[in-house]
Amino acid sequence: MMLVNGRQQTHIAVADRGLHYGDGLFETIAVRDEMPQLWDRHWRRLSQGCRRIGIEGVNPEELRNESLEACADIEQGVLKLIITRGEGGRGYRPAAGHATRIVATYPWPEYPADNWRAGVAVRMCTTRWGRNPALAGMKHLNRLEQVLARREWDDPGIAEGLMLDDLGHVISGTMSNLFTVTDGRLQTPQLKECGVEGVMRGLILDIAREAALPWEETSLSAQGLREANEVFVCNAVIGLWPVRLIEQQAYAIGPVTRWLAERVSAAQRSVKHQEK
Repeated sequence: MMLVNGRQQTHIAVADRGLHYGDGLFETIAVRDEMPQLWDRHWRRLSQGCRRIGIEGVNPEELRNESLEACADIEQGVLKLIITRGEGGRGYRPAAGHATRIVATYPWPEYPADNWRAGVAVRMCTTRWGRNPALAGMKHLNRLEQVLARREWDDPGIAEGLMLDDLGHVISGTMSNLFTVTDGRLQTPQLKECGVEGVMRGLILDIAREAALPWEETSLSAQGLREANEVFVCNAVIGLWPVRLIEQQAYAIGPVTRWLAERVSAAQRSVKHQEK
């Protein structure tokens, strides 16, 4: 199903600023038993992003009701929300207008079960993140860097590609956030200048806080990545994938990764129960 401003249709106005300038934001949400998972976290990031770039008039109750309508009868799938600044004339200067809401559902991706059990193989991408603190953290519509990075491979045995910034810091995967474990300490790259603050990343950090698991946001170098004992990637759809191989270097699926994977699964089951 696809809803545009609450109506079932599959097109938007050609003057929409989301099409012309990528002037908007989006969320990708797992759906289980007709319920969008981690809704409050997704809405919090979306609303914060709207405030940061000055998109007004998005009603959370209206958006949630449309999302529930779209998710009806879906046992497992993916919900995508897109908010643009709406229609506007030519030129970068945004004029006052009405935001466009797009609510769409998609089939659940058919990832191999071994991605969760045995871990995934990952490569390093040559395409790099551009640093810009004004956009850092948001899931805005300007995702050309990730598109170019994902074009770098077509080997189905490679589940994800890792991206660096122009200074050589490891930032994230093309579609995921990255964590390492070194000497029992959980680490994840700082996202002050680029990258997306993922909803699953936030959940994992909250789990670590509540369990008093040592963790930190850090500037992760390629050398630091090589020295890690455990590595995993995450996002709101896949949950948590252990990383078993980056290029030619193998990693063990260690106790911290396994424990966090169990806690993430438990949290997702709890969310499903509470939201129903």
